[in-house]
Amino acid sequence: MRTTTRRGFVGGATAATALLAGGVAHAKGKYDEGASDTEIKIGHTNPYSGPASAYGVIGRSEEAYWKMVNDKGGINGRKVRFITMDDGYSPPKTVEVVRQMVEQDKVLCLFNTLGTPTNTAIHKYVNLKKIPHLFVATGASKWGKPKEFPWTMGWQPDYHTEGVIYAKHMLANVKDPKIAVLMQNDDYGKDYYEGLRDGLGKDVGRIVKHVTYEVTDPTVDSQVIQLKDTGANAFFNITTPKFAAQAIRKSAEIGWKPAHYLNNVSVSVASVMKPAGFENSQDIITAFYLKDPTDKQFDKDEDMKVWREWMAKYNPGGSTADAANVLAYAVCYTMQKTLEQCGNDLTRENLMRQAANLKKLAVPLLLPGIVVNTSPTDFYPIQSVRLAKFKGESWELFGDVMSHENA
Repeated sequence: MRTTTRRGFVGGATAATALLAGGVAHAKGKYDEGASDTEIKIGHTNPYSGPASAYGVIGRSEEAYWKMVNDKGGINGRKVRFITMDDGYSPPKTVEVVRQMVEQDKVLCLFNTLGTPTNTAIHKYVNLKKIPHLFVATGASKWGKPKEFPWTMGWQPDYHTEGVIYAKHMLANVKDPKIAVLMQNDDYGKDYYEGLRDGLGKDVGRIVKHVTYEVTDPTVDSQVIQLKDTGANAFFNITTPKFAAQAIRKSAEIGWKPAHYLNNVSVSVASVMKPAGFENSQDIITAFYLKDPTDKQFDKDEDMKVWREWMAKYNPGGSTADAANVLAYAVCYTMQKTLEQCGNDLTRENLMRQAANLKKLAVPLLLPGIVVNTSPTDFYPIQSVRLAKFKGESWELFGDVMSHENA
């Protein structure tokens, strides 16, 4: 278990500051469990161990972000107590630690809990308990259904739309595409796969082979060999970082060189492309919505400059080549602004109201032309991406911003 409590800052916000932040200032604060005049408790789960432990950097980076927020005076004068717990990417463990945070630690909300199968395991529970379940770290389309699940909201572009975009690019750019698919066998994998199928439309028969793997599998080598044997010339790689690196490396070892499309959740240069071998990763295509820290076009970018300074001060053990650290910073900024909009009304109901009222929010490190928008009927904060191709030792963006509407 990782539990972090940030203490010891001095600071306060005036009513005017609270109003400027977009919240409603009250003479006296209005609170639910997990919030007070001095503190806001946020719960978080992350796989610090197990098959998806490469994502552990996200939780550590988020701890560092909230440390910075507290050093600067907190949220309208309240310190953030960020409670992050290891669930090992195991749904039963997620249920256990989330119940602990909700029923014992009494957190105000859950934030950026990671993983489609793990969030699925707590989805009904947190909605029954009316616990804000915000900006979950998964792009499954199910997180954007406010009528059925009014307490859960996604953040990143949904997997289904991303799959549609890849399908359309394959049809337009791969001659006579014969498509092979490697997919994690859970809701995360299925969401991407259904997006691909929908994007192919009448050409869905171009999928010549679809194989799956379990997160407990040691490797995906045998699956990659099966896919190569079909003669496929296009490959949709729906894998988390450990298996993404394996699939890239194995494809090269057996001399299979299809047009390779890699899902956005595994684009980290530090934890995927480098371990797979830069020479094996050339020309792989993915979709980006965040600025890539390895892309030289952002070397003089002001957001990136601020982020690198923050990394040096607050997260010195983290890699500046790991896009997960960029994601953590950007999603925490979104949460910070949402909490600021609450002003002195830190009830769970108002927190959800503010989360559903983010209008053209410019979030540091999102690509130019991409902003956060939500409404009571739109729980998909980010719905735009740009395609990128791996060249040398970094990703290179190409094409225009593509949105949900034009996917």
